[in-house]
Amino acid sequence: MDRPKPFSLIRDFHLADWFTLANAACGVGALFSVMTYLQTDAVHHVYFACALVTAAMVFDVLDGRIARGRQLHSVLGRELDSLADVISFGVAPAAIAYGCGMQGLYDRVVLVCFVACGVSRLARYNVTAEALSAGGDKVRFFEGTPIPTSLVLVLMLAVAAWQGAIGPHLWFGVVEPLGFQLHPLVLLFAVSGALMVSRIRIPKP
Repeated sequence: MDRPKPFSLIRDFHLADWFTLANAACGVGALFSVMTYLQTDAVHHVYFACALVTAAMVFDVLDGRIARGRQLHSVLGRELDSLADVISFGVAPAAIAYGCGMQGLYDRVVLVCFVACGVSRLARYNVTAEALSAGGDKVRFFEGTPIPTSLVLVLMLAVAAWQGAIGPHLWFGVVEPLGFQLHPLVLLFAVSGALMVSRIRIPKP
């Protein structure tokens, strides 16, 4: 009977997978930075959070290029990439938005839906990737906008933080339908989530 090998999972990782893990690590770091901002009110932690999501994007691009360059594609790598993307481009942007002031009841509902749309989009991609590749090794197009496009929202929040337009000074102010707060800026997250689960076809580079 064969003995299980120690660290056998780690031995299964390819070089690209380590870049994917770096992507996830940046996403978790962004979450910690947002929590620190909420504790200290020091705005540079918002900058750190946004910078870490940007770094996550760099690692996300690199892991794909490395995998294609080395011609090493695996189901493990694809699933790992999706899990990392959920953290860095789903949960982290929603947390940054919350930290920047989108904390009303309606805001929370929209941000939860945004993350759910990102998770759903990634799950759909994983299930349909083989069909979308039409028998080849490469998926020819995305169905729905890729979840890393949320980086645009993160960069927008970085600019807002730099201008002091966060917290009670958030762009477009706040409305209170039925007595609960809604910051109109959060509707951009609703649009982003809707585009992710849409049937729009986007050619993959």
